[in-house]
Amino acid sequence: MMTGNLWFKVPESSLIILRGKLPPGVYAKDLILHLIGKFTADGATCRAVEFSGQLVADLSIEARFTIANMVVEMGAKAGIFEADERALQWVTERCPRTPRVIAPDPDAYYLQTMELDVTQLSPQVAKPHQVDRVVAVDEVAVVRIDQAVLGTCTNGRLEDLEVAAAILKDRKVYPEVRFIVVPASRYVLLEAISKGIIEILIKAGAALVAPGCGPCVGTHAGIPSDGENVISTANRNFRGRMGNSKANIYLASPATVAASALAGKIADPREYLER
Repeated sequence: MMTGNLWFKVPESSLIILRGKLPPGVYAKDLILHLIGKFTADGATCRAVEFSGQLVADLSIEARFTIANMVVEMGAKAGIFEADERALQWVTERCPRTPRVIAPDPDAYYLQTMELDVTQLSPQVAKPHQVDRVVAVDEVAVVRIDQAVLGTCTNGRLEDLEVAAAILKDRKVYPEVRFIVVPASRYVLLEAISKGIIEILIKAGAALVAPGCGPCVGTHAGIPSDGENVISTANRNFRGRMGNSKANIYLASPATVAASALAGKIADPREYLER
């Protein structure tokens, strides 16, 4: 306050080059969970993580949001995708001003560069009570669940609800599972209603919660009981995150959460998408 100046540290950058195409039943959430497992919770501390490679062009804006949202779980300050035509179209549809595009210099220096071929990636699950305790879904497929949560800032967008609806259509949630759906915004809720997605989810047995954080931060609408297992599309599974330090929280993609809600245990979504 005395000088009128603020000090900000410019973060060093890491580059992740994504190659190949995501297999059926594998989504952006699986990708970022896999990367967090590789980097660990502090592997990119105070860095800006930039994503590039042929896969990026195939990722929807919603998928990029999910990835950028979760880089903080590896310690990063920011997750960045260079603007392409898809991104510019998304922005111009929502903002009347012409966006100013910023791109990395041709000779940009990166503290770390990593390449990942996603072709063989499988659905991923983060085990309690750390986001970087990531395993393939088949390693935890025997875990019984009491509650499944679809939504939050990480995976509560229209695309996420559509994926879940495709799995749940004409099926019923396991009788002993509470399946809670939390659209990320009023816009998402209205779009999901108009497309018939909410009807599919409710008919399957979902409980719809008003747009917002829902049970992710342990404030309302789905606080688990002692000893309960929850599978969620949220971004964090720390002890007590959902309001009860004696509950266990697993993190997964919307598809894996929907499949698990049907099975009553953590399940591979590919088994339901193939039917």
